[in-house]
Amino acid sequence: MNILTKFSIGQYVDGNRSWLRIIDSRLKIILVLVFLITPIWAGPFWRLSLVICLIFLTFVSLLPLRVWWRSVVFLTGLSLLIGFLSLFAFSDIQSLDNSLRDPNELNLIIDSQEKWNILEISAKKIGFITLGPYNLSKKALELGIKTSTLIFTVIQSVNLMLLTTLQEDIVWALSFFMAPLRKIGLPIDKWLFQLLLALRFIPLVQEEFQNILKAVSVRSINFKNLGFKKSIKFLLSVTERLFLNIFLRIDQGADSLLSKKYVVINTNRFKTLDKSTPLTFIFNSLSICFIFIAIFLRKQYGAL
Repeated sequence: MNILTKFSIGQYVDGNRSWLRIIDSRLKIILVLVFLITPIWAGPFWRLSLVICLIFLTFVSLLPLRVWWRSVVFLTGLSLLIGFLSLFAFSDIQSLDNSLRDPNELNLIIDSQEKWNILEISAKKIGFITLGPYNLSKKALELGIKTSTLIFTVIQSVNLMLLTTLQEDIVWALSFFMAPLRKIGLPIDKWLFQLLLALRFIPLVQEEFQNILKAVSVRSINFKNLGFKKSIKFLLSVTERLFLNIFLRIDQGADSLLSKKYVVINTNRFKTLDKSTPLTFIFNSLSICFIFIAIFLRKQYGAL
């Protein structure tokens, strides 16, 4: 299986079918910041709304289905898995007794008549297996929603930008926002050049991961015969080899840069001369409106 083509996470996909491509890269960065910053100190309703909004944008983006459906399914499964793990791990945690707590705290809780548990299952015996009691608290549900939605929002929002935006355009847009820092002597061009190298390094990491998987599949290793300890040892050795190959790629890239006596770093040359069309103006205007509407809705309905 070719991971580079089937799971295009963090890679730019060339084409002209999506309207996300014609939006200004500076507005795309602001839109991504909206998805990254607004979940901070936000309630479950706002977090779930962002996830629904991202899924809707992915479906109506006009990107080819083969480009994004595998990554969305994988990301959804990963988010739900981590959400359920955090939900079940936090549900039955009991508070420790502390002599410094107010002795009237229990009476205050009873008087408030607040329902701490959303779901309560008593102990049951199924055959020879006894299942203990389980309590699903409101805090555990909020934690599960928080972790799952945060993972999906962070990865999918950035992935949509990387799929439809050239890496040079992203670097130039960041240089536009960081221009005032250049006046006080900060090496903005060097930092953005390192960011460009990191963005171009993502496919190399995926390629090394794909090579490791192919090497393991070709050898047809039977993990049942190896046993648990040897299987864990084998997986650790494969992971070590993956990182060694990645570090080797980094070393080779560093040597190629050091071989050049003088490297000219100028992020202004990354600016693209796109022709402004009525369609571009419309989508840029809609993006600005979306930013202001999102900030307003976050202030009105997104609080905890």
